Amino acid sequence: MTTDLRVGVITKSHGIKGEVKVYPTTDSPFRFDEITHVKLVLHGKEIGDFKIGSVKYFKDQVILKLKGIDDISVAEKYKGADLYIPREEGAELKDGEYYIADIIGMKVVLDTGETLGTVKDVLETGANDVYIVERPGAKDVMIPAIKQCILDTDIENDIMTVHLLDGLLDL
Repeated sequence: MTTDLRVGVITKSHGIKGEVKVYPTTDSPFRFDEITHVKLVLHGKEIGDFKIGSVKYFKDQVILKLKGIDDISVAEKYKGADLYIPREEGAELKDGEYYIADIIGMKVVLDTGETLGTVKDVLETGANDVYIVERPGAKDVMIPAIKQCILDTDIENDIMTVHLLDGLLDL
């Protein structure tokens, strides 16, 4: 389990005073009203912690002013950077809800007991999430995160038990 949670990614700079546009990766972009600081990670390298000076919203993006980034030339260097917060500052989860960070890398087993593979990614489609399961020596399989397919998600043991609907392996 990772200790930090990704809450967004910088898409580009905004204006000349160092603001950045962020695509939020949280369920609610208004979550940024409660966040006081973020850790920036670019190409797998931690850049540092930044306090949030201001938050604005525009369409599906969040515009942040990060303290210490005061002009467009600096802001442009962070395009593509991921924003993280400590796990303990994450939103409270309801029963049956999980952080995507906890799902990725999870071992996936079939309801027959056979190992299917490992969750490689999670697609957020709007209707329901879709888990992309990487299978050794075979094509990835996409499993919808619906109760007919996802029988159990055991975060403690890092195992997801699934039932494959007819035709899922043929896609």
